[in-house]
Amino acid sequence: DSDDEGDSDSSGDGEDEEKENEAEIQRLEEQLSINAFDYNCHLDLIKLLRQEGELVKLRRARQKMSELFPLTEEIWLDWLKDEIKMASEISEREKVYELFERAVKDYICPEIWLEYAQYSIGGIGQEGGIEKVRSIFERALTAVGLHVTKGTALWEAYREFENAILETAQPAPGSIPSPEQQQVLCSQLEKIHTLFRRQLGIPLLDMEASYAEYEEWSEEPIPETTIKNYKKALQQLEKCKPYEEALLGAETPKLAEYQAYIDFEMKAGDPARIQLIYERALAENCLVPDLWARYNQYLDRQLKVKELVLSAHDRAVRNCPWTVGLWIRYLLAMERHRVEHSIISEIFEKALNAGFIQATDYVEIWQAYLDYLRRRVDFTQDSSKELEELRSAFARAVEYLKQEVEERFSESGDPSCTIMQNWARIEARLCNNMQKARELWDNIMTKGNAKYANMWLEYYNLERAHGDTQHCRKALHRAVQCTSDYPEHVCEVLLTLERIEGTLEDWDAAVQKTENRLARVNEQRAKAAEKEAALAKQEEERAEQRKQARAEKKASKKAKKTRIGDKRKADEDDEGEWGQEEELPSKRHRGEGDGALPEEDMEVETGLFGSSENPDGPAVPKEKASSSRKDVPKVLHDSSKDKVTVFVSNLSYTMAEPEAKLRELFGSCGELVEIRAVFNNKGTFRGYCYVQFREEEAARQALALDRTAVEGRPMFVSPCVDKNKNPDFKVFRYSTTLEKHKLFISGLPFSCTKEELEEVCKAHGNVKDIRLVTNRAGKPKGLAYVEYENEAQASQAVLKMDGLTVKDHVIKVMISNPPLRKLPERPEPGRASLPLAPRHIYGARGKGRTQLSMMPRALQRQSNPVAKAENGMVQNSPAASSDPPAEPKKMSNADFAKLLLKK
Repeated sequence: DSDDEGDSDSSGDGEDEEKENEAEIQRLEEQLSINAFDYNCHLDLIKLLRQEGELVKLRRARQKMSELFPLTEEIWLDWLKDEIKMASEISEREKVYELFERAVKDYICPEIWLEYAQYSIGGIGQEGGIEKVRSIFERALTAVGLHVTKGTALWEAYREFENAILETAQPAPGSIPSPEQQQVLCSQLEKIHTLFRRQLGIPLLDMEASYAEYEEWSEEPIPETTIKNYKKALQQLEKCKPYEEALLGAETPKLAEYQAYIDFEMKAGDPARIQLIYERALAENCLVPDLWARYNQYLDRQLKVKELVLSAHDRAVRNCPWTVGLWIRYLLAMERHRVEHSIISEIFEKALNAGFIQATDYVEIWQAYLDYLRRRVDFTQDSSKELEELRSAFARAVEYLKQEVEERFSESGDPSCTIMQNWARIEARLCNNMQKARELWDNIMTKGNAKYANMWLEYYNLERAHGDTQHCRKALHRAVQCTSDYPEHVCEVLLTLERIEGTLEDWDAAVQKTENRLARVNEQRAKAAEKEAALAKQEEERAEQRKQARAEKKASKKAKKTRIGDKRKADEDDEGEWGQEEELPSKRHRGEGDGALPEEDMEVETGLFGSSENPDGPAVPKEKASSSRKDVPKVLHDSSKDKVTVFVSNLSYTMAEPEAKLRELFGSCGELVEIRAVFNNKGTFRGYCYVQFREEEAARQALALDRTAVEGRPMFVSPCVDKNKNPDFKVFRYSTTLEKHKLFISGLPFSCTKEELEEVCKAHGNVKDIRLVTNRAGKPKGLAYVEYENEAQASQAVLKMDGLTVKDHVIKVMISNPPLRKLPERPEPGRASLPLAPRHIYGARGKGRTQLSMMPRALQRQSNPVAKAENGMVQNSPAASSDPPAEPKKMSNADFAKLLLKK
């Protein structure tokens, strides 16, 4: 009975598993119906269908995937083996042959070629069967016969086949062969001799064994030519071996090793070997666009074989469809090889649907296609089908960028309207249609370009070359009125035009127009300068008020401390602790104690982020603080130990035993010498410390703990660097440039966890890392960075996830490309501005609130710079400049001392 129960349990488990698989298959099929470009979803579906034995559905799933993506060697071999098992009829064998033909086109795979050749031997009994096998073997040798490590297997298989043919041609024992039989035998023997000689002339692994086999097999001495070629191939093999060994010892993707091998073969200059090493590299690095681009460039410029070139370009865009450069190269290659227009147009439409990750990519692909269409037009004819198609494509491009691209990226990618500019040039120069060109430029100017001088001058130059003086004059008058960036420039061009071609009335009108415009411009600049100066003065007054308020507050605190000084004196002896001896007094001015602050004191006073006021109430009196430091010497940071020290910050002020906690955290990095937590004078932890190691390597490992969560807050770990000596030093562990394999997600609910986000993202590819962005207190900001395995997965994830709803929040997903940090704006020429305070006035970590600038404000003020025109030329006319304020009198050292004492 128990056995029966066990059997029923196992069968029940099997049924449950089968139902789960069916449900998963249905889910995967639905997901692919929504997003057919989900590579991993295809793989999972094929794996499940093969496991369940659903052969019809399996064949259909593989077919769909192969139409969208090149398949790996493993996927093809599984598919071929399954089809071979089911192929029994001749018609079915033909379908397998077709499948093999598709398989060998995706990547260069010696195993697939070997499988193809061996499968073809099975059809040797059919008419022309032997010749078909030989044809496949020859194609295989052309494709991979030069493969140093895997080529030998194909040569040996080919020889075994020919040896088998030789055996069948042998006469019966004891019989004398007829002249015809003797001729067949000689011919077959010569085929095998030829195979041996061809193989021995190629550098392949284990060549010595092949040579020995030839010596044993051949009844005749090996020809001198063959021996010479064999020795030459051996020498070449010795040169190749270091590169092959480097590939064997390297970890995937082996890109550097392959590049070195490619460079070696390029110097040797054998096209077949160069093609082979590129193909080998691409089989393992199929998602590297630059590698495809270099290979295609070599084929375009050197081999120039149509079938080979176009096949490589097609495989490149199927592997890396998100790379616009590969599509552009493909269009150019098809045009070079005179491919039919309908096919080129079809490839262009595929490119538009490839899912580029930047708006500018769409501008580039449109421009490449428009260039191709323009080259098809015969402009000697007034009208033609090709010209109408070109104009139609230009109109469609403008509309596409406005509708499709702008809707997706919130920008057209073409703010300067380069496509419309090119259209206008073609209409003006090649079609003699200046009216259309003017209409286009009128459209360009209405898109926010009328304020730029260079746009007006571009139109003016076109009008000058192909239009008339009247329209040139009209354009320049409008330019003078509208230009806001370089009005002086367009004014000068207008005056130059009238000087050469205008009448006196034209000259007077131009002078009046330019003078009025420049007067208004300088008036606006003067007002802006006054406004800026007023704002600066207000800021200075506010700073003076804050300074005065701090002085009054400090005086009141000092008076209060004096009143309660006697009471605190009684507790003085109990205040001194080792943790406090390293900290400087909470308020300390120049001239007190031993003069200027030491390096560590400066860092402690200003804090990591430039703020250091004690939040815990009134500061300890100076008498008491100095008393607590009488017996224990001050331990200053030794800057020579910076390389073995890390600076740890953003820790919780309430951390009870910071030294013990950090010793536990950093102990695994290496031997610790000292952990110095920084406390204020009341013994409260300040949230940061110095961790010193014995070895420099340990300090480097400790940096990996940056952003580790400690008591609910991200702990910051950075190198210990004196910013007085390195003011530009910045520590940021994450990239601030474009990363095409990484996504930036915004709009997440604050409650979203890393696990929940990973569940959403992993449906679109292999997620390598997820980082939820938090503030300094560890609270989420609704932002995240998600790193995928490659650009293809990230690109598909953007298309699928952007606009997705997560916990009632609509998220925004884009490729990670952080904006550049804004630098302080330079004052415009002709505009007054206050100079920035020099960086070296501040402490090691910026200007703290407790630091006072010792330079009098009178010395910090400078006169407004002399007004300049936008193009850098000083304007001498009264209308173009204003009198600058008088420069302050230069001061001697004695004058400076008097002013300082007066302050």
